[in-house]
Amino acid sequence: MDHGKSREDIINAPPQMENQGKEELYLYSLRKMAETKYDKNLSPVTDLLNLRSFFYLCGEMIREKPDQKYGVIVMDITQFKAVNEFCGRKEGDRLLVFIADCFRHYEKNRPDTYACHIRADNFCLCTAYEEEEELSDIALEIKEKIDHFPFAYRVLPSFGICASREIGPAVSYLKDCATTAMQSIKGKFFASYAFFDDSMRRQMLREKQIENDIVSALENGELVPYIQPKVNMRTGRIIGGEALVRWEHPGKGLISPGEFLPVLEKNGFIIKVDEYVWEQIYRYLKKLSSDGRRLLPISINVSRMHAYDRNLCDTLLRLSREYGIEARYTPLELTESAFLADEEGMYLEMSLLRGKGFTVAMDDFGTGYSTMTMLKTQPVDEVKMDRAFIMDLGNEKSRIILEYTINMLQALDTKIIIEGVETEEQKEFLIGCGCESAQGFLFYRPMPLKEFDALLLRQEEADRAIRET
Repeated sequence: MDHGKSREDIINAPPQMENQGKEELYLYSLRKMAETKYDKNLSPVTDLLNLRSFFYLCGEMIREKPDQKYGVIVMDITQFKAVNEFCGRKEGDRLLVFIADCFRHYEKNRPDTYACHIRADNFCLCTAYEEEEELSDIALEIKEKIDHFPFAYRVLPSFGICASREIGPAVSYLKDCATTAMQSIKGKFFASYAFFDDSMRRQMLREKQIENDIVSALENGELVPYIQPKVNMRTGRIIGGEALVRWEHPGKGLISPGEFLPVLEKNGFIIKVDEYVWEQIYRYLKKLSSDGRRLLPISINVSRMHAYDRNLCDTLLRLSREYGIEARYTPLELTESAFLADEEGMYLEMSLLRGKGFTVAMDDFGTGYSTMTMLKTQPVDEVKMDRAFIMDLGNEKSRIILEYTINMLQALDTKIIIEGVETEEQKEFLIGCGCESAQGFLFYRPMPLKEFDALLLRQEEADRAIRET
């Protein structure tokens, strides 16, 4: 870029230079932003660059020296929320400032290096290098400093590293790759860092393909609502269902939700998918009502990304109102992570919705570190006990834990449903503990909405025949 050009020169460029002019105007704007609002481009807690200014300055550095090799290191603390809960926000900030100083050390003392505080406990470093070992050495040096930092809570940092393979790489891409590498080892005590490799690259390409295909999938009706029935184990009767989603791809067949849902949660598109499924369920319940059939509650999943969705309450109330379905027929299922993403915000949303007649169920109960605390503080009407509770009933300790957990929940006047019931032995033990509601392959697998409807119709006809005899 010609640094002597003025803003007016770029705007008034001849037509053949239009694209170049737009790019130069964009870069000019970024430069002026960095020059005139430098203090606004720093993290308020650590005074490191924020992500916007980091991308700009690294981009300028790479444009000026494109022949160098560049690497990006990303760092995150496992369960940093627990640090603030156990030690207090002030201590948490003290730790963040220390970590920022560790990153700032390389920015000050290593050529062609910038450090960034992305958010919360997430930090990033971009630096020129000769050998990849330099990048892993930086990660290990920072980890060692954190390990020796005087702190009341054991902190476990994880590092992801991406070494560029091409000339003049995009820093945002390197950062995404390093984040993917970091997530592959986050929370593992035996690994401090991971390099972005070919297998991760292939996985990232698969995720990008999913991102590209999902919009048209939604428009073309490839995302199909499924229902897994909930049953009374004593009677075998269907007492409700849980709404799920499957992707029936025209070329690839049925795509596992475990393959596409995590990608959608990562990019935020899960909110649109959730809302699509919710509307299909409300439409189905409306049809049941119009046909004079009995309504059973069908729970709908609220993903953790809705913690940042301030339209959540309005959307659910609108659907209930538009389709004329009482809120109690669509219980809301949330995992612990949905609450933890933005605890105060989600708590407020759930409290408002409960006040409007919705019920709230905690999904995957027993898998998170603060489940018991959440029972005391969060607005929960029902818990869905994770299948892990019943996987080892041959172990006496497992049976004791399960029985006492059920007794505790019953004492708290909390409804219970057991997930993953697959054997008669599990069923009989649970009934003996006073627990009757369940989901699982012993009874029904998830099925398309039409099959669920046919199942309900047969149950209704059987009930009608009994009444008429």
